[in-house]
Amino acid sequence: MLESFITSKTRVRLLLKFFLNPGTSAYLRGLADEFGESTNGVRVELNRLSEAGILESTDEGRTKVYRANEKHPLFPEIRRIVAKTVGLDRLVEQVVSRLGNVELALVTGDYAKGVDSGLIDLVLVGDVDQTYLVELVKKAEAMIERKIRTLVLKAEEYKKLEEKFKKEKALVLWE
Repeated sequence: MLESFITSKTRVRLLLKFFLNPGTSAYLRGLADEFGESTNGVRVELNRLSEAGILESTDEGRTKVYRANEKHPLFPEIRRIVAKTVGLDRLVEQVVSRLGNVELALVTGDYAKGVDSGLIDLVLVGDVDQTYLVELVKKAEAMIERKIRTLVLKAEEYKKLEEKFKKEKALVLWE
């Protein structure tokens, strides 16, 4: 969807990277390796997005680190567009809101890191109807054209693993 009005694939990847999980930060060489592109191509797009104020950068030693500028007036809108591109908005609507007592829903793995890998790791905490979940996930996968892998935990189980999810920088969808 973004590719239809943003012609630079690198720019689309950068927007996905930084706006799927705004807490994400990255540096030029790491992004070039992750995207499998030249540092020059990535640098051009980082500079454009930084000049527009959409990304901000800080110097950490000799390395320049980039992140989404959450103070930019378009930040909420860009984030919504990116979420819609990936289909997370429909995922929440279709899967989470209809399952019963869901206390928390998190996206972990690649998407939480801002990488559109085609596989969404969804962690649900609460009392969930597993049979209904399987049915809803199939429908949601068809809608968003991505595979969804689910993990359902009771509140007590989540508390034991909570630190792991924080380290992963999980993306909270539902609280």
